[in-house]
Amino acid sequence: MLILVETSTIVSEVKFIIKLHSHILREVGTLSRTIHAISDMKFKKLNLQKGQFIFLTRICENPGISLMQLSILLKVDKTTTTKVIQKLMNEGYINKEKDEVDKRIYRLFPTEKVLNIYNSVIEEENRNIEICFKGFTDEEKSVVYELIKKMKENIEANWHELKNYKE
Repeated sequence: MLILVETSTIVSEVKFIIKLHSHILREVGTLSRTIHAISDMKFKKLNLQKGQFIFLTRICENPGISLMQLSILLKVDKTTTTKVIQKLMNEGYINKEKDEVDKRIYRLFPTEKVLNIYNSVIEEENRNIEICFKGFTDEEKSVVYELIKKMKENIEANWHELKNYKE
């Protein structure tokens, strides 16, 4: 519904604004951005730029992962993955090798340099987990995990459809 209010020669439009059904995703987003900001500040001394630590941990945890698989895992564009990987290669954190069977595919592997810092990155993640779950019971932690996991699964199909990615 649109209401027009005429004031002398000026006509102003006042639109009714639809209310947000829930603030849960805004809270989740704020939580995520805060954790990333803290981590980015801590990892700056390792020459890691914004969000690169996420790529490093997933490559360490999945040696030989392809660029496409990494993009899907992290829910980022292929272009973003390519740019981040190039920067991490320039820093000596990862190696990129052609797949032995399909020469169009590149596999990503952690270098010794990243393996030397991996534990400190995970320790920082664990520290953030401890802070976030301060005062939670084990049951509450489990419930939060299951609910967030279910939300992720619900939205993933839509993301895959929009990105036209196939696993």
